[in-house]
Amino acid sequence: METVLITGGTGLLGKALTKALLDKGYAVIVLTRESQFAMGSRQWAIGSRQWAIGNGQLASGRISYAQWDLKKQLIDSSAISRADHVIHLAGASLAEKRWTAKRKKEIVDSRVKSGELLVKAMQETPNKVKTVISASGIGWYGADSMIPNPQPFKETDPSANNFVGQICQQWEDSMEPVKEQGKRFVKFRIGVVLSREGGALNEFMKPIKFGIAAILGSGKQVISWIHIDDIVGLFITAIENKQLDGIYNAVTPFPVSNKALTIELAKQKRGKWFIPVHVPSFAVKLIVGEFSSEVLNSSTVSCEKIQHSGFVFKYPAIKDALRQLFANP
Repeated sequence: METVLITGGTGLLGKALTKALLDKGYAVIVLTRESQFAMGSRQWAIGSRQWAIGNGQLASGRISYAQWDLKKQLIDSSAISRADHVIHLAGASLAEKRWTAKRKKEIVDSRVKSGELLVKAMQETPNKVKTVISASGIGWYGADSMIPNPQPFKETDPSANNFVGQICQQWEDSMEPVKEQGKRFVKFRIGVVLSREGGALNEFMKPIKFGIAAILGSGKQVISWIHIDDIVGLFITAIENKQLDGIYNAVTPFPVSNKALTIELAKQKRGKWFIPVHVPSFAVKLIVGEFSSEVLNSSTVSCEKIQHSGFVFKYPAIKDALRQLFANP
């Protein structure tokens, strides 16, 4: 039984990935800042419920917690020594709060300092880690330069000279030294993750609940997205397929416009009973501030490289993805 160490294990992707790893028989160590969880092997609790895996069995024997502290640059070295694979997902949400100077520093530090701490820990602690997989984002690329017929961004394209582009570059750079330690290193530049458990889909749903399909700005901006099951599948594939190495875009083969996504979501949830409403760009900027650039910019990203590796998406088309996500009430 191999052990996977996860940072950011309590986030949207981290929770889904943890469950999938447990389902497949892996042991999981979740790095957490919360001292009450850092007590060795214990059951994952959501409220008063124990964490259960797919076959109904409890996974208490295969999930444990270890503590780390980014400010003090401290980490439980036993977690490093026990791990066969490391998955680095930690990073403060870009969308959760307005981008004040303080918030921007939190966004950068949560990614860069965490990466530096992991690298240092693996360098200083004898370990058996074979694979390191790090999240990044398609914000690396910035906005499409040619509208309406952009050339999709590929992994070889340079980072954008803006806040998010530079975050992604620093984020990735912080983990690069693991290659010098002889670890296989995989980076996923992740698109907009669609899940019923939170994230972007929840924001799209808020006005739709009231019968309003809120199309942001022109609605023509392209969204490169991925279903939660497919991004989880990519991370597990990166563990198990030893041929994967380097950078891969984690997006569907079929990106959609903001308008198309919004209308399809409204159809899935409301049938014919909704009203499309365009929200002007200036209103979006007033509501979310500087983050509006990420909402209003178009970003068409290619997934050819990961497809050529043999990976097959379960939900490549938006209609099928949303149908699956909302199949059960």
